[in-house]
Amino acid sequence: MSKIECSHCHLDFDEEVMIKEEEHYFCCKGCQGVFHLLRDSGLQSFYDKLGDKKLSAPTHTMEESTAFDSDSFYGQFVTKNSEGFCEVSLIIEGLHCAACVWLNEKVLHKLEGVVEAHINFTNNKAKIIWADHIVKLSAIIDMIRAIGYNAYPYDPSVQEAKANKERKKYYLRIVVALFAAMNIMWIAIAQYAGYFSGMTQEIKTILNVAEWILATPVLFYSGWGFFKGAYYGLKNKIVSMDMLVATGALLTYLYSIYITLSQSGEAYFDSVAMIITFVLLGKFLEVLSKKSVADTMDAIAKHVPNEVTVVQDGQSERRSVHEVKVGDIIAIKPGEKAAIDGEVIQGEGFFDESSLSGESHPIYKKESEKIISGTICIDALFHYRATKDFSRSTLSKLVSMLESAMRKKPRIEMVANEISRYFSTVILLLALATFLLWWLWPHSFDRAFMVGISVIVIACPCALALATPVATLIGLNLGGKRGILFKEAAQLETMAKTQMLILDKTGTITQGRPEVVDSNILKEVDKALLLALCSSSLHPIAQAVAAHLKHEEPSLRPLALHTSKQLPSRGIVAVHEGRKILGGNAEFMKENGINIDVKTHFSLFFFAIDEELICYYELKDRPKKGIKELLAFCEESGIEVLMLTGDHESSARFIAEEVGIKNYQAALSPRQKADVVASHSEKVRVMVGDGVNDILALASANIGIAMGSGSDIAIEVSDVVLLNDSLKSLKEAFVISRRTFKLVKQNLAISLVYNAITIPLAMAGYVIPLIAAVSMSFSSLLVVGNSIRIKWKWNR
Repeated sequence: MSKIECSHCHLDFDEEVMIKEEEHYFCCKGCQGVFHLLRDSGLQSFYDKLGDKKLSAPTHTMEESTAFDSDSFYGQFVTKNSEGFCEVSLIIEGLHCAACVWLNEKVLHKLEGVVEAHINFTNNKAKIIWADHIVKLSAIIDMIRAIGYNAYPYDPSVQEAKANKERKKYYLRIVVALFAAMNIMWIAIAQYAGYFSGMTQEIKTILNVAEWILATPVLFYSGWGFFKGAYYGLKNKIVSMDMLVATGALLTYLYSIYITLSQSGEAYFDSVAMIITFVLLGKFLEVLSKKSVADTMDAIAKHVPNEVTVVQDGQSERRSVHEVKVGDIIAIKPGEKAAIDGEVIQGEGFFDESSLSGESHPIYKKESEKIISGTICIDALFHYRATKDFSRSTLSKLVSMLESAMRKKPRIEMVANEISRYFSTVILLLALATFLLWWLWPHSFDRAFMVGISVIVIACPCALALATPVATLIGLNLGGKRGILFKEAAQLETMAKTQMLILDKTGTITQGRPEVVDSNILKEVDKALLLALCSSSLHPIAQAVAAHLKHEEPSLRPLALHTSKQLPSRGIVAVHEGRKILGGNAEFMKENGINIDVKTHFSLFFFAIDEELICYYELKDRPKKGIKELLAFCEESGIEVLMLTGDHESSARFIAEEVGIKNYQAALSPRQKADVVASHSEKVRVMVGDGVNDILALASANIGIAMGSGSDIAIEVSDVVLLNDSLKSLKEAFVISRRTFKLVKQNLAISLVYNAITIPLAMAGYVIPLIAAVSMSFSSLLVVGNSIRIKWKWNR
């Protein structure tokens, strides 16, 4: 069978395995994708430069890319979203700066079949969504490797081992750099002493050769990562920070070789070693800093239980969390962490919920109460019924939401990344202009060369690229530790600019656990029918009436309803034995032709049969702790507060006056709530709610915040979730977002001011390359250190 050469890699393959496209042949989708990318980007000259050479697979690949298409890999790492697309989380090796992130995202988006590709620079984690029937995951991996990077699946259980392996490589490169640099400095001291006291050219040349030998491994071994990054950047028409470091060090190295061989002038091998050493040290400390702020995310994911004990027919067996279905009975022992949400059916005792809600005191649980995944059983054996599968349980959703939040970039970060893309090109042009000016006057090539090198080395796009993501990640982790889940990092920026806070009443301002304070029986009541109606609704008022009925008659059992339907912010309509049963507020009664004339500041629940009022109940709900502190914070911060409720006017006024809210609107339907939120579109609005009747309003605000105990659909459409339902957490969410955004602006200011001061100083000849390398590393560490201040501020 004839062999055909691949149009991209030039390797020979059997004709039957080739992908034919017009006059071109490709051995795989990866080569085909890279070929089109290079051609579409105007880089087809790559093949002229390649000539007859053949491309080989990257030497650092960890496994064959075809392994990524196996059923076992898909089962462990790949999920399908609601639209039928595949999703995977990968770690991208070799990312040095924002330009690397931009390159990978651009390449992946150009690959046919890739729907979405987001990369987080702080932890090198990528989320890729693709259409599996168009492109295979192996082709995506091949594309990443073809542009000089590597990818492997994100797995928290093995992530630490991989991170340790990478750190060891860094350690070895740093040790080589430090050893050589220290010895070079001893030689440099001898040279400087000889410069003032006199030294023959022969001795000087010997010392230069010694420095040359020592500087070579520093430049080409310890500094190899910079050359690699610069090469792939140039290959894809990107000038990155690696280009600045590699250019500055290599030009200084070549110039020093010329000086050494010609035996005239001063060699600068010491500057070569110091540039690489200090920048490498800075990058290593930066990596450690980024890892420390990302550890919370990995710690949460790493401690998700893999198995649970399922009880079936009196027998216990260990099952994977992915095999557990809704309705299965799970046993949990003292000290174990719940992996799946459920409801207690047997056992009483305490659970530690501090890891999710921030609540320091153990929470007592008994029969029929909820168990939240991620909480720890303290002192008793429990049996509970799973109410959700693993993927929909709280802990799993917490991990996925935090990962998603870290991938989505705030607008201010995208602006900073756009600036940093062009920054390095501008710096190289400035360095060239500086070199020419100094060469023309005062006519010293040696002086002009070193000033130009200083300009290249001192500039730092990394500080600009790190300004936003590190501070944002710390803000997200602080929120996660306190039970505040931001679904996107961009919401930190939006929430920091809040001008108006809109609060739902029941379950948000109040505890959402109203109690019956008075019952008014107008006609004979079938309490079993009333209990059936109230039990069919999840609304707090209906549940309170049901609890009241059970308390009065513990043996009472609900009747079976033929049909039942809940109308948000109105009530419940049902049918029993041909009779129309109604339960709800006064507006709902009036809509059904029942005249209501009751004056009270309590919440009301009316019960009617066949359009005849039977009875009504008065209920009172207590405000949550922390409401006054929240309102004081809003007043201090200039945030306008508005309360919305479907409850009647007098009840809304009573709660508003009790807590100190001046502006409120009552008797609103879900649509009317959304219209009120939308009517303030000129302001940045935050809407807080917990029920089905709040979802339209949550979706209409700039930021929708749902209480963790609220309905699943309210949590789904919201932007932020408060796991512990606390108004203290709502206040903390504002504080975290404002402090984070303030730090982002400070970091951007530090980066811009640093470059605005140091680049002109370097151009004026006041900075030598050694100091430039130290300054460059220091600016990145300063930005990271400033971001970490939020932790210190919070714990003061």
